[in-house]
Amino acid sequence: MQRRAFLTGLPALALASAASAAPDKCGVFLKAAHAQTRHAVSYDSGYTRIAYPMGDVASNKGVCTDVVIRAYRPIGIDLQQLVHEDMAAHFSLYPKTWGLKRADSNIDHRRVPNLRVFLNRFAGSLPITQKPEDYAAGDLVTYRLPGNHPHIAIVSDERAFFDKRRPLIIHNIGWGPKQEDSLFGAEITGHFRYGI
Repeated sequence: MQRRAFLTGLPALALASAASAAPDKCGVFLKAAHAQTRHAVSYDSGYTRIAYPMGDVASNKGVCTDVVIRAYRPIGIDLQQLVHEDMAAHFSLYPKTWGLKRADSNIDHRRVPNLRVFLNRFAGSLPITQKPEDYAAGDLVTYRLPGNHPHIAIVSDERAFFDKRRPLIIHNIGWGPKQEDSLFGAEITGHFRYGI
């Protein structure tokens, strides 16, 4: 409260300067996502015991969820811990697809259906449309791929080369993290904006 009172007494120029000094979370998030596309990563969905919190599989391994998890870490968001704590407290709200009886901090955050429940609970769902302008840089999009496989991607701040309208996405669909023109390449099951 004292900080707010102090800030309201500052001239407009000083307030603008203070605001610009705040970290650009979306920019940092997207920079971390782009950085992953420059490293070799083998697609590996195997169960691995990892540290908690802030645990991660080996940096040269990962799946689509790991792209998202690793992009959030530089802005202080640990989806491993957040998903685990919510699942531990509200386990009945999460899918039972894997036959688990309780939350598991090694794997739960690495599963798209769990992330979708978490994002619905804490970010709220945004409209699912076929309009490129409805998807902002930093948004998360979940998909149902052929064979009923769930998938997640990050909406990039870069656009398709030919039309300059459609945002690219950053994801790992099996060949390591890539930026691709495939926002509308599969059935979209969720659209979220979280933490940025």
